[in-house]
Amino acid sequence: MNIIIIEDEFRAAKSLQNLILDLKPESKILGVYDSIEASVEALSKDIKPDLIFMDIQLSDGLSFEIFKAVDITCPIIFCTAFDQYMLDAFKSKGVDYVLKPFSRDDISEALKKVDELRKFFQKNDLPDIESLLQKISQPTGKSTFLVFKNQKYTTIPTESVAYFYIHNEITHLVTFDKEQFQLSQPLGQVAEQVSGKQFFRINRQYLVSFKAIKEMEHYFQRKILVKLVIETPEKLLINKEKTHGFFTWLEDR
Repeated sequence: MNIIIIEDEFRAAKSLQNLILDLKPESKILGVYDSIEASVEALSKDIKPDLIFMDIQLSDGLSFEIFKAVDITCPIIFCTAFDQYMLDAFKSKGVDYVLKPFSRDDISEALKKVDELRKFFQKNDLPDIESLLQKISQPTGKSTFLVFKNQKYTTIPTESVAYFYIHNEITHLVTFDKEQFQLSQPLGQVAEQVSGKQFFRINRQYLVSFKAIKEMEHYFQRKILVKLVIETPEKLLINKEKTHGFFTWLEDR
């Protein structure tokens, strides 16, 4: 695997280089660049990396400027001391976001993710036109849910639902008005009924609406803490394996 490193801190760049070669001795470091200008110049030539490790705050600006100057087709692993650029990183072909000071395990996990993605796309063919058309023609999702409360039946528009969650093995529907109703369907079935663009199952317990998401922040063990516009009974945590899919879903509006 041919790798380049874009990092303006000498110690961090050296540490990263040593870790990569230790974890993947068959890899080749094509170059280490410490600025946007140097990176653009290198990537504008015949250099063809399979993977880039990239810091975000460089001496001459944010590394996202590099993407405006050159076309980068390989995956990026961002290594930075700041977590506020996470969404921008995943919009820029990022496959992982490693916070400094990084450890050997952090870099090992990041490289493992790249390998898994590469194996997946090598194994799986692109869908044919017929299957794509079938997906496009599928309904956009269930528009209402029939609920029963206080001896009365009523329908709740799906647009009014902030999130679904499981408690005591029962699926609950919670609206933006903080009303709560029990459903007879398991959460997995509900997830199949609603629009995949409107709802995301962040873990086994919660299925949340895009409109309900207020903010996200970095959490322990490289998890993401999601906060909604209304309170939830528990903290909403996304594990590192689902992080990329979650940010892709957020961007795909």
